[in-house]
Amino acid sequence: MMNCELLATCSALGYLEGDIYHKEPDCLESVKDLIRYLKYEDETRDVRQQLGAAQILQGDLLPLLIQHCQDKPLFDAVIRLMVNLTQPALLCFGKVPQDPSFRHHFLQVLSYLQAYKEAFASEKTFGVLSETLYELLQLGWEERQEEDNLLIERILLLVRNILHVPADRDQEKSIDDEASVHDRLLWAMHLSGLDDLVLFLASSTAEQQWSLHVLEIVSLMFRDQNPEQLATAGQARSAHEQGADKAELEILRQRETAEKKNRVLQRSSRHSRFGGSYVIQGLKSIGDRDVVFHKSLHNFQTYSSDVGKDTRYVPRRRQLAQEPSLQRRSALNVRLFLRDFCSEFLENCYNRLMGLVKDHLLREKAQQHDETYYLWALAFFMTFNRASNFQPGLVSETLSVRTFHFIEQNLTNYYEMMLTDRKEAVSWGRRMHLALKAYQELLATVNKMDTCADEAVRESSRIIKNNVFYIMEYRELFLTLFRKFDETRQPLSYLRDLVETTHLFLKMLERFCRNRGNLMVQNKRRRRKKKKKKAHTQSAASAGHVPHAPEDPESVWPALAEQLKLCAQNSELTLDSVVPFDAASEVPVEEQRTEAMVRIQDSLLAGQAPEALTLLRSAREVWPEGDIFGSPDFSLDEEIELLRQIFSAPLPRQQEPEGQGGEEEEGEEEEEEEEEVQAVQVLEKEFNFLDYLRRFACSAVVKAYVLLLQSYQKNSPHTNHCVVKMLHRLAHDLKMEALLFQISLFCLFNRLFNDPASGAYKELVTFARYVLAKFFALTEVNHKAFVELLFWKNTAVVREMTEGYGSLDAESSKQKPLKWNPEEEKQLQELYLAHKDIEGEDVIDAILARLNTTTRTRKQVIHQLVRLGLADSVKDFQRQRKGTNLVLWTEDQELELQRLFEEFQGSDDILGHIMKNITAKRSRVRIVEKLLSLGLVADRRELYKKRRRKPVTSSLLNGKDPLMDPDQEDPEEDEEDQLLEEDVEEDEEGPGAEATQGTSVHIPQSLRQILQEEDFSAPILWLQNCLIRIADDREEDGCSQAVPLVPLTEENEEAMENQDFQRLLRKLGIRPPASEQESFWRVPAKLSPALLRRAAASLGQAGSEPQSADCPEQGPSAPGSPVAAKKRKMDLESADLIGSEPGSPEPTRVHKRRRYLIEDEDD
Repeated sequence: MMNCELLATCSALGYLEGDIYHKEPDCLESVKDLIRYLKYEDETRDVRQQLGAAQILQGDLLPLLIQHCQDKPLFDAVIRLMVNLTQPALLCFGKVPQDPSFRHHFLQVLSYLQAYKEAFASEKTFGVLSETLYELLQLGWEERQEEDNLLIERILLLVRNILHVPADRDQEKSIDDEASVHDRLLWAMHLSGLDDLVLFLASSTAEQQWSLHVLEIVSLMFRDQNPEQLATAGQARSAHEQGADKAELEILRQRETAEKKNRVLQRSSRHSRFGGSYVIQGLKSIGDRDVVFHKSLHNFQTYSSDVGKDTRYVPRRRQLAQEPSLQRRSALNVRLFLRDFCSEFLENCYNRLMGLVKDHLLREKAQQHDETYYLWALAFFMTFNRASNFQPGLVSETLSVRTFHFIEQNLTNYYEMMLTDRKEAVSWGRRMHLALKAYQELLATVNKMDTCADEAVRESSRIIKNNVFYIMEYRELFLTLFRKFDETRQPLSYLRDLVETTHLFLKMLERFCRNRGNLMVQNKRRRRKKKKKKAHTQSAASAGHVPHAPEDPESVWPALAEQLKLCAQNSELTLDSVVPFDAASEVPVEEQRTEAMVRIQDSLLAGQAPEALTLLRSAREVWPEGDIFGSPDFSLDEEIELLRQIFSAPLPRQQEPEGQGGEEEEGEEEEEEEEEVQAVQVLEKEFNFLDYLRRFACSAVVKAYVLLLQSYQKNSPHTNHCVVKMLHRLAHDLKMEALLFQISLFCLFNRLFNDPASGAYKELVTFARYVLAKFFALTEVNHKAFVELLFWKNTAVVREMTEGYGSLDAESSKQKPLKWNPEEEKQLQELYLAHKDIEGEDVIDAILARLNTTTRTRKQVIHQLVRLGLADSVKDFQRQRKGTNLVLWTEDQELELQRLFEEFQGSDDILGHIMKNITAKRSRVRIVEKLLSLGLVADRRELYKKRRRKPVTSSLLNGKDPLMDPDQEDPEEDEEDQLLEEDVEEDEEGPGAEATQGTSVHIPQSLRQILQEEDFSAPILWLQNCLIRIADDREEDGCSQAVPLVPLTEENEEAMENQDFQRLLRKLGIRPPASEQESFWRVPAKLSPALLRRAAASLGQAGSEPQSADCPEQGPSAPGSPVAAKKRKMDLESADLIGSEPGSPEPTRVHKRRRYLIEDEDD
């Protein structure tokens, strides 16, 4: 019964006389009172139910809206009230109530909303709304008031609420090609022109704030629509569609014929009581006797022990998930209107609107779960574009690797929330289904791009596929979804889409691998590594300290604000100078964001206003989500206010390092502390399609496919093909037929063979016969295969079934440690008791040395001692730390170390002499660290041992090659020692040492002969010219730095990779790449111009052939001599001087560093 106050308020609205509605004088106040009543309604929504039962919206509010739209205050109030009344029932109650009483109220409110939707299906109603909305949109931004924006938003919300009301399936019956209430509502929108206004809002750059409202309205307009059917609306049916319909009708006809035959066989001329009784041998009844069958023989095939029994109750948590609303075909005129709307939306609105919505989602400006509308629009409109007239440019905004990443992130998030939030698991499963359909459509569009005639489109498709197949997460996504599939939370339609998407992904991946030959992909591997924790001593001067906050921040801030304003006016302020984010760092993104905030505060505390402002703007570009560092539209005053808040905020900081004394105590420990941690190692490996396919060979994947195959009669032919193709891959390609030997699958095969329409499933029947043939062939060898039918199997069980039981145990037994026999345990006990009290000796090492068996390891011995009770824990037998227990350095020890360093500073092995003569023996690592902390050496490479080669004078006098002298070290070992000792011997030998004595670099005769035989004349000439140029440039600049030798021709590049040529480079003092970051050999900075010229002169002698009677001596201006190179350089400089006369065009100079790279100019 309606409340009396509510009834009086409704009566004061007005009355309807014929077609004219007369409003009362206090109509506006009554509408406001109704809004107030709705604000204070109880949890059963009693006010809403009473207004719905009284049909206030149909009888009063809609006539007021249509006939009194000129009264602006009343119109605004009526719109507000209607928006409140048409709120979705889920929004009113929060969720579908489980309590019966509250569920009744929920269903009652839902019925009233369905009545509202039917009342709104009028052209007059939407005509008033569209005219009002058109007038508001005609106002410019300077003329539009805040009330106008509120009215625009309320009109859009009202349309959204009406479209959101679900259909009453029992009342409408959902017949195809019949106009439903939703269709009539859409047709009224079309006649009123509201659809054109929606397109305008989606395409206008001045109406960006309504983008999410527009996308939500568009998604609700196309509810229950199939984009593929919509794309072909109004067109003649293709031959493929006609053939599919004929095949479906043929299947129905065959089944109907079989049912008629069965009914004919069931009829008998005799009375049923004389039908006879039979005994079913082998099938026991309740007692020990066989079952007695009292029906005709033709009914025996349908016999079941479950006939007549009550169905078992299935708990709600185990019930199958309900299917979403089915798709239906609307009336033809509605489908044509929606098709034209889709075409215009794709051409004018899609790319802009989807980019804008995604930006709102990334910046967290949208409401919760608004990304579902984005995922639906992506899947729907890309499918429509692919089915109608495929144009990749119309959907280019969502056709990128970033979109794959966005969908994969949301899909993973929904999957994790479905596992954690069990109460809302079904809702998370629906969102997961939306994301999966969007992912499927992205793959289908990329696959469609391969068939385009445009080469640029095919190249774009290849690039996208290369990136998608390279990332490990995209490949592992389907395996994760299959293994975590739950039929109680995810409907069968989700499984159908998952199977079809997996089929498409595997087909694209297989074709891509076949065309490429070999494919390198990313692989992530978790490994346990030992993390070394080492505390270095740090002086107070080098330790960075955090600036302290002033006592009165408000007194300091005005000066900083003025400084910030001056910095903002400076045009030289760039964002490239400060980088707040390190992509290669192992620190999480959230912690880096906090560190960036702390850095901004530290800059302000230190008075560095330009750095703080630049860091704020750079951080805003890196982290736009949530406007934590402000919005891009912030003005200068808003930025200064944000910096003031950061300046005075108590931000969390990392703990300060401990004092210097504590650091020294930790740093002087002899053994570095080690901790096992898990690290993710990113590698690259060559992709093998069969290895990837083996990941699907598990029981969870096979269960999901068999579950979908159970409904093969309802599945589409394409779905059945996808299932059979995957099972065929597992059985035939991987040779794992035994993975499919399961009784439920065999029962399905039996049902398929007995199906009258089995001829329509030829592919499925052929595959079933193949699996059964393999099974019966296995039973001849393995009689236990019949028992294995009862269980789902993994790859290990499949291997045992086919290769024999115990094959895996035999392999694993080889790796298991041998058991201890009583004699070994007795010997172990005696050895332990004999050596446990001996000081200075490791008891485990003593036991291992005296055990009769040599196969025992230290770990096995320790664990066996613990099992025998001779020791309490494994920790009792830790190895003694190497070195001594000395930790702190006394002042006398530091003076002694300094004295020994000064004494042996000029020796070849400084560290070795110090360790030999120091009083308090310490490890090599501790001595090096102490020398570094005292500042005696700047780099630990200065302490490497220096080697000297044997003198070569005697061998030269005897005419022997020092590199081939058997008394000297092997040249290959010599080169390895040079690399291990960081090229320290280059400081003592090479061209520098010989040049200081006034001689040129000596190149052995054997090396010269090898270089001449391999015809390295051109690379030697290139190297000679490079050395001369470097020497000239160092004379001009007065400073030197290491210069790389970059070979640009194939001949020079091959020479740089030759071992003999590299021996020549080392002889000249040119050092190889020092690390993985360097790729080229480099001329060290320590080589002076004089040394470089002497080395070039030695190259001229090495490059010239031996003099003979047939070969005269080379002149001073020969092409390969350094004199000729010097002369060419002087000619070039004189040409530059001549070309620089007044009036002549300025000559083009090649930068001197660039000249090192262009080595063939002088050749």
